[in-house]
Amino acid sequence: MLDANAGDDILSVDDVAEKAAQLAKQGPGIERIGELANHAPLLRIDNLVAGYGMMEILHGINLQVASGQSLCLIGPNGAGKSTILHSIYGFTRIFSGSISLDSQDVTKLSPNQKLRQAGIAYILQDNSVFPDMTVEENLWMGGYLMEKTDQAKESAERVFEKYDRLAKRRNQPARVLSGGERRLLEISRALVMNPRVLLVDEPSIGLEPRFIGMVFEILTDLQHSAGKAIVMVEQNAKKGLEFADIGYVLVSGSVAIAGEGRELLEHPDVGRLFLGG
Repeated sequence: MLDANAGDDILSVDDVAEKAAQLAKQGPGIERIGELANHAPLLRIDNLVAGYGMMEILHGINLQVASGQSLCLIGPNGAGKSTILHSIYGFTRIFSGSISLDSQDVTKLSPNQKLRQAGIAYILQDNSVFPDMTVEENLWMGGYLMEKTDQAKESAERVFEKYDRLAKRRNQPARVLSGGERRLLEISRALVMNPRVLLVDEPSIGLEPRFIGMVFEILTDLQHSAGKAIVMVEQNAKKGLEFADIGYVLVSGSVAIAGEGRELLEHPDVGRLFLGG
């Protein structure tokens, strides 16, 4: 453990890297990982080693999250946070280890199979709406894997019933939406296939502060009212940990610390290294 009374000196980038590396050597045990998911995980990752091409980024990752739970990944740039999301969804090379959903191995499924068969949806951090399509047409695109077009349209209608803000703009091109409305559309489009797990990459990125609260309210509703499991990467570590049931601190492709979100907010090392205090 780092010395919590080491003083209030500002840490340099090198200092943060060195101290983060010390944390990475400890890491939580698998018992703690399971305990945080109430020993009833919907999504489970075991000893995952993954990367891109021949480059190994993740080194033996263990992760568990239950239905109706949220998990936020924080850590320095290059720690492997987005790579975990990419690996779950099938965008990386898996060298070893496994990914399972409801005890079914989904490690080797393609992204389309992850969405259609396993119910895992990925909400990208980049602006991914189709600007010249209407809001309604964008929602229909969320059901591109459905067997019949009518199924996507019916699902889109359920979204409009839930989110009046989008319903009022259904026939307008997506380019006229505010930043917060675009993010709402991106989240809603992922819901068309009624996934069980939402992978959310940087939900607050590029948003004005007044829209950030709205986005997290939507995610809270999906978690608690709809029972979705959420795995999130969030640049605003404090906001992410305030939202999430579970927090993981990633360092150099390994899980250095795992705990309840509020527990990590009060953790002295996490505060000094990643929360600016």
